[in-house]
Amino acid sequence: MLFQTWIFLPFFLVAYAVYLALKRTRFGNLWILIASYVFYGWFHPLFLLLIAYSTTIDYFLTALMAKSRRPRLWLTLSIVNSLGLLSFFKYGNFITLKLNDLLLALGGSHIIEMPGLLFPVGISFYLFKSIGYVIDCYRGEVEREKNFIRHAVFVSFFPILVMGPIERAQNLFRQLRDTPRITAPDVADGLSLFLVGLFKKLALADYLGLYVDKIYDAPADHQAPALMLATFAFTWQIYFDFGGYTDMARGLARMMGFRIMLNFHHPYLADGLGDFWRRWHISLSSWFRDYLYIPLGGNRKGNFATYRNLFLTMLLSGLWHAGLGHGATLTFVVWGVVHGLGLMLTRKLERSPFYRDKIPRIIKQMAVFIFVAFAWIFFRAAGLDDAGLIIARIFSAGWADPQFPLLMVFLIFALWLYQFAVESRIRRFVNIAPVRVGAVVFMILYLTLFASSGVRSFIYMQF
Repeated sequence: MLFQTWIFLPFFLVAYAVYLALKRTRFGNLWILIASYVFYGWFHPLFLLLIAYSTTIDYFLTALMAKSRRPRLWLTLSIVNSLGLLSFFKYGNFITLKLNDLLLALGGSHIIEMPGLLFPVGISFYLFKSIGYVIDCYRGEVEREKNFIRHAVFVSFFPILVMGPIERAQNLFRQLRDTPRITAPDVADGLSLFLVGLFKKLALADYLGLYVDKIYDAPADHQAPALMLATFAFTWQIYFDFGGYTDMARGLARMMGFRIMLNFHHPYLADGLGDFWRRWHISLSSWFRDYLYIPLGGNRKGNFATYRNLFLTMLLSGLWHAGLGHGATLTFVVWGVVHGLGLMLTRKLERSPFYRDKIPRIIKQMAVFIFVAFAWIFFRAAGLDDAGLIIARIFSAGWADPQFPLLMVFLIFALWLYQFAVESRIRRFVNIAPVRVGAVVFMILYLTLFASSGVRSFIYMQF
């Protein structure tokens, strides 16, 4: 069930109305759990078996960990179980394909049947959330949740189930234990956030996606201007697609009284690659930092170890993206490597007084934006051959391209200017009540009159 589909409206109205009636009773969290399972089961009923299994296993393993003299054993079992599930669904088809290639290369005749896996949407997000909780319990940073219903709600809370944010146990369990009070500003801000997210998805991301798909599906048919424009268009498309979902998720949670962490903070205004990763997909970036980069040693063991850990973190991030339900592609690995090398090469520079004080911020922001856009080529291209072709044609193909729409250029330029406006003094003007009301009216009218009737899935649902 996608937020932007009509079926979600009656679902949420019923779920919300019943929650308001039950939230101060002992059945409040139970109702959230039922609503979450209905929401997730709408994608496919079999998905419920997987999330119920993962939830139950981690609940009992954390209980055993709390009572055992060997808590590391139960921690290891929990992590192996979660990563095993994730790897099976993300890499099962890919591994089978490569084994068949090996058998054929060795002259074998028997072909292993492809498992034909049904990829469970959102599996990475709720498993990462659960892994973080188990590790926090092991470290003593969070108290184990003894109530099974609350534990299950933490794993499956429907606003953030499919694409995050990957909320931390400390924040969400506290709110599940102490029934949040819902105020009029909560409802107003939640509705506003949801509307903004819906506008980002339908009016911006989906519109840009039409052009991106056309160019990237046949890069050999286009020259440099169209390929460059499509690359910049995808840079904004993936931001508004993912950021739009996050806004809608946070808006729904806010209407229910829950405060969910910010996941994007104007990442294309970053003035360094390190700054970019503190602004982009914050919940995942901080998850990799706390549960991978720091355990590897972080920056505590000298420069070599620091650079190694930075690179490994980004490489593993790329490997995570590379595992898809229908196979795996090395383009995501290359994307991770490009960012890993970028972080290594710029880390010392970005900390230098020259970079901080002498280079104008706009120059740094433009450089980071161009680097990030270049890396997105590998993320979006169908394969390494297409990625190489796109890069080669950008630097060598002609510039007389009839598929270079001025409207798309204007939109991308306008999006860039808007990003600067929201972090400048103009932001005070944006917060004036008449301006906010006018923006709401404009978005509603636009979505009503001009938004596409087709439903495009969210990009990150495949991860």
